[in-house]
Amino acid sequence: MVRKKEGVYRRLLKYLTPYWKQVAFAYAGTLLATLLNLFVPQIIKEAIDSGLAAGNPSALFGAGGLILGIALVRGVAGFGQRFYGEWLTHRVAYDLRNHFYNAVQYLPFSFHDGAHTGDLMSRATSDVTETERFVGIGLMDLIATILLLAGVIIAMLLQSVRLSLLALLPIPILVFATVRFGGTVRPMFKLIQEQMGVLSSTMQESMTGIRVVKAFAREPYELTKFDRANDEWFDRRFTLIQVWANNWPFFTFLVAISIFLLLWLGGPMALAGEITVGTLFALISYVLMLGAPVQRLGFLVNLAATAGASANRVFEIMDTENEVSDKADAQVVEDVRGEVIFEDVTFGYQEARPILHNVSFRVRPGETVALIGPTGSGKSTITNLIPRFYNATAGRILVDGVDVADWKRRELREHIGAVLQDPFLFSQSIAENIAYGSPHASQDEIVKAAEAAHAHEFILGFPEQYSTRVGERGVTLSGGQKQRIAIARALLTDPRILILDDSTSSVDTETEHLIQEALAKLMEGRTTFVIAQRLVTLKSADTILVLDHGEIVERGSHQELLGHDGLYRQIYDLQLKDQEEYAALQERMDGSGKHSESDGS
Repeated sequence: MVRKKEGVYRRLLKYLTPYWKQVAFAYAGTLLATLLNLFVPQIIKEAIDSGLAAGNPSALFGAGGLILGIALVRGVAGFGQRFYGEWLTHRVAYDLRNHFYNAVQYLPFSFHDGAHTGDLMSRATSDVTETERFVGIGLMDLIATILLLAGVIIAMLLQSVRLSLLALLPIPILVFATVRFGGTVRPMFKLIQEQMGVLSSTMQESMTGIRVVKAFAREPYELTKFDRANDEWFDRRFTLIQVWANNWPFFTFLVAISIFLLLWLGGPMALAGEITVGTLFALISYVLMLGAPVQRLGFLVNLAATAGASANRVFEIMDTENEVSDKADAQVVEDVRGEVIFEDVTFGYQEARPILHNVSFRVRPGETVALIGPTGSGKSTITNLIPRFYNATAGRILVDGVDVADWKRRELREHIGAVLQDPFLFSQSIAENIAYGSPHASQDEIVKAAEAAHAHEFILGFPEQYSTRVGERGVTLSGGQKQRIAIARALLTDPRILILDDSTSSVDTETEHLIQEALAKLMEGRTTFVIAQRLVTLKSADTILVLDHGEIVERGSHQELLGHDGLYRQIYDLQLKDQEEYAALQERMDGSGKHSESDGS
C-alpha cells in the first residue's frame, strides 16, 4: 500500500528547507552573477558609441576597467554559487539516501518477499544520483537561466521595443518546444531508470549465486540474460537520444532566426541613424547571450525530467506503508516469561490463499514444542507470526497474555531469538557477528557465549581468532562453524522465546553432536519452537504439533503419537525409524566396545 503523494518537485524542495542559510548564500551568488552579466552588453554599447564612434580613448579604458571589476565580483559570486550549490547537492543526496535506507530497514517482510535487492540498490544509488544533480546545482542553474532569459528580454526592450519584439518572435515557440520536450522525455527517463533496476537485479542475482552458476557451467546463460537486459536498457536510452537529437537543432535554429531578424531589420536602421551601432551590437549580444541559456534550458529540462522520474522511484519505496507498524498505545511488557498462545489463527501471504487455518495451541514458559509436517504445511509460517514478521489475517497470537499486535515490535523481537538452517553472517569479524544482537556485549561475554556454543575452540584456531573477518555471508567458514556462531549469537541475546530451524541436516555426525550439545545449552529454561526433522529433537520435545495443509492434525508427545495410526506415525516410519535403529545400533556397538576394554584390563 502506498500513501498519497504530494508533488514530487515540491517534496524534493523540502529537503532544502533545513539548510536555508546555505540556500541564501547560493542563490544570492546566483542572482548577483546573473545581474552582472546583463550589464556587460550595456558597457560595450557605451564603449562603441562614446569611445570608438566618438574617438574617445578614455571611454574605452573606462569600459575595460569596469568590465574587469565586474569579472572580479562575478568570480566571488560564482564561487559562492558553485560552492554552496555543490554542498546542497550532496547534502540532499545524503539525507535522501538516509531516508530511503531507513524506510527499507523498517518495511515489513511482505515487502521484502517481493522486492529485488538489485532494484533497491539501483534506487539507492543511480536514482538518488540523478535526483541530487537537479535539486542542488541543477535547480540553481535552472533558476539562473530563467532569470537571465527574463533579464535579457527586459534589457532588449529598453534598447528598442520595435526591434526587440521582432527579434523575440521565435522565443514563445522556443519556450513551448522546450516544455513539450520535457513532457516527452520524462516518462522515457522513468522507463530507463526502471530498466536500470532490472539490470542491477540481474547482475546482483548472478553474483550472489556465482557458485551455482559455475557448478552447472551456466556462465553463457547468465551472460545472455545480462546482455538481454543490457540491450533493453540501451534501446531505451537510444530512443531518448533520438528524441534529444531531433529537438536540439531546432532550439539553436530559433536563436539563429532572432539574430537574422536583428541584422536584416536593425542593420538598415543603424545605417540610417535611427539607432546607434552600439545599440545594435548590444541587442545582438543579448540574443547571443540567450543562445547558451536556451541550450542549457533544454539540458536542465532534461535533468528535471530525469530527477522527477528518479525521485518518484525513491519516494515509491519511502511511501510504502509498514503493514506491521506499532499501535499508538503499544505496550512494553516487563519480566517476560515466554508463554505463547495461538487462538484460532488464520494467515495467508496472499489473503485469497490462506496458509494456516484456525490454528490454536498453548505453550507454557520453558516448554519445547516441535513442529513437524510435510513441506508447505505451515511450520515456518507459525514461527514467522510469533515475532510479528507478518500480521495474522484472523485470530490472535498472545505472548505472556498480550496480543503481539499490542506489543512494541522492537521489544517483542528483543525477547525472541532464532537459529536458522542456513544462518546468515555479515562480512565482519567473528566477534562482531556473535555480538550482532547485543552490540554492547563485552569481550568476556562474547567468549562465554562462544564456549557455550562449542565455537571457542575452532575460533582460537584462526590466526586472528575473534578478530577474524568472515567472507560475504560467512563463506570462509564451514556450515557447522557458521551454525555454532549463530547459536552463540542467540545465546548472547538471552531470549525468552527461541525459534530453531532444523540446523543439523547437512553436517557430519561429529559436528551434529557438537551442535546438538550447543542447542541443548541454548534451550535451557527457554520457550522453544523447533522445526524438526531429527528424532532426537522430537523425543525431547514436551509437545509435538503435526501440521498438514495449514492445520494441526495431531498433537502430543513422541510416544503418544506413535500410538496413533496417523500422519506422525507415517512420517516416523518413512523418515525417522531409520534414525532410531541407527542410534540403537550405535549404542550396542559402544556398549560392546566398553565390555571388550573391561575384559582386556
